[in-house]
Amino acid sequence: MKLKFTKMHGAGNDFVVLDGYTRPLALTSAQVRALANRHFGVGADQLLLVERPTIDGVDFKYRIFNCDGGEVEHCGNGARCFVKFVRDTRLTDKTSVRVQVQNGVITLTMQENGQVVVDMGQPVFEPARVPFDASGLDGRREGADTLWPLQLTGVDASNGGTRWISVVSMGNPHAVQIVDDVEQYPVGQVGPAVEHHPRFPQRVNAGFMQIVSRGEIKLRVFERGAGETLACGTGACAAVAAGIRRGLLDSPVTVHTHGGVLTIAWDGARDEAAPLTMAGPAATVFEGEIEIAD
Repeated sequence: MKLKFTKMHGAGNDFVVLDGYTRPLALTSAQVRALANRHFGVGADQLLLVERPTIDGVDFKYRIFNCDGGEVEHCGNGARCFVKFVRDTRLTDKTSVRVQVQNGVITLTMQENGQVVVDMGQPVFEPARVPFDASGLDGRREGADTLWPLQLTGVDASNGGTRWISVVSMGNPHAVQIVDDVEQYPVGQVGPAVEHHPRFPQRVNAGFMQIVSRGEIKLRVFERGAGETLACGTGACAAVAAGIRRGLLDSPVTVHTHGGVLTIAWDGARDEAAPLTMAGPAATVFEGEIEIAD
């Protein structure tokens, strides 16, 4: 089967984008893995599929697949690429579109300067809704947040032990911890131990945040099903939301990732029901056609 594709990235988080709106596509997990393979395929952190919506009042449906072939709920950096793709391919001429995702609807707006603003909805902190199994744990209050002790195993002695984490859902699950020096932190060792911790029944994205000032952080994220990526949009949102709730950050917050800079705004200190927005770049790298096995 031949597929036309567009390779895109948002702050270095890279994607293969497919048009399933004009012609419906049904991909297997093996086909997703083949497309995402950096040696034998196009190469990407995730695959994004544009489809026709199945609910009223929205413009498109947006599906996200990790490079391991599994479908996930949300991807903030991918959402910015999504709106650029549907405009560039003339599937719409709107500057603002409403998009159906696995667990709701998001609004994406293209600005004149090329930046894309994504209304990410409301962060969720209730453990059961993340989901996170907090049974039998004694949480520790910090500001308006509750930190949870996470006992890590499967890493060397220097990186094992207890981590105090914030748990947040941005439509997908996140565990956020603060570190002193994110560049020196062993994300490659600790990230998988957090991702696969049994208290996260759906696994989790592991975020490691260094606070630079009340309006600036550095962030690395070990993504569920993808490993460490150059940027994670929902991870940036989760980290900022946790920091604001803990009383450590003030909105808006500049987030420095290895792939670029994102701006997160959330008025959660005043109203936790306020929507959270993310602004950042979206870029097309190249377009092409590839043959994949049926």
